[in-house]
Formats: sequence, C-alpha cells, structure tokens
Amino acid sequence: MTTARRSWIAALLLSVLVAPAHADDKTEIRRLESRLLTAFKAKNVDEIMACFTPGESLVVFDAIPPRQYAGPKAWRKDNEDFLANYPGPIDADISDLTITTDGKLAFAHYVFHMTGTNKAGNRDEFAFRITDCLEKRSGKWLIVHEHLSFPVDPTTGKADLLSKP
Repeated sequence: MTTARRSWIAALLLSVLVAPAHADDKTEIRRLESRLLTAFKAKNVDEIMACFTPGESLVVFDAIPPRQYAGPKAWRKDNEDFLANYPGPIDADISDLTITTDGKLAFAHYVFHMTGTNKAGNRDEFAFRITDCLEKRSGKWLIVHEHLSFPVDPTTGKADLLSKP
C-alpha cells in the first residue's frame, strides 16, 4: 500500500471517528438558551432544569453563595429560592451570545439581564455574565456546567451588578 493511500485511508477513518460539528449545532444551542430564558421568565423550574444534565456531574458556579452547586438537586433548590424572592413578574433577556462547538462539546457565553420586584418591594436589576459548557448526549445538547458572575471592583470589593463592556 502506498503512503498516499495510507494517508487517504487514515484521513477517512479520522473523519468517521471524529464527529464533525453540524451546521445546526449552534442553532440547537441557541434554541436551548432561548428555552432556558423563557423558562426563567415563566419561573418554570422544571423547564429550567430540563436544559441541564440530570446527572450528578452537574456543577454550577452561581453569583450567589455558596461557591458552587453540585448536582441537579442543589441547582434546582437554588433556582426555586431565587425565583421565590420575586413574587411578581420578572423580565429577562440575553445579549452578546457567542457559541463555539466541535459537535460534541460547546461553550456559550452571554450577558443575562434581569429585572424584577423582590418580596421587600424593591426593584432589582442585574446583568450577570454567564458561561455555559454543554455536551451533546444522545443527540441532545445539555448544560453540564454553568458559571454566573459579576465583575468586582478590586478597590471596594463590591460587585458591579450592571457592568457595561
């Protein structure tokens, strides 16, 4: 067998073994992020959780202590507690969504802006920075790790809840 033929066969095998990113992966991930946003605005925790892996490998670094939520049970409770603090409607939107994927793993980052009136009657407004790490499992994209944060002013130690680029 010639070297050229071996190279061609190796390239063919590699293309079969390495799943290429499909053109619609980014569209599917955008749909997932949109579904998550809609569920959050509707305060539908079941729908929120449907966007995340159901396994114990889920880890979320929230902007709200504790430092991390390990597993879906902990993340569900955090969402329930957070949303319960807003008895009325909440509004939210995402901007600057950027997605990178190889067809198996993906990273999405964006700014999540929300407003709502809390139980004390105060109007809250936040602009979270969010990074989602996603994995395609059985043809379905799910968030396996999420990181929410605010920039912090190192001089004051205070979070900038409405940061601008």
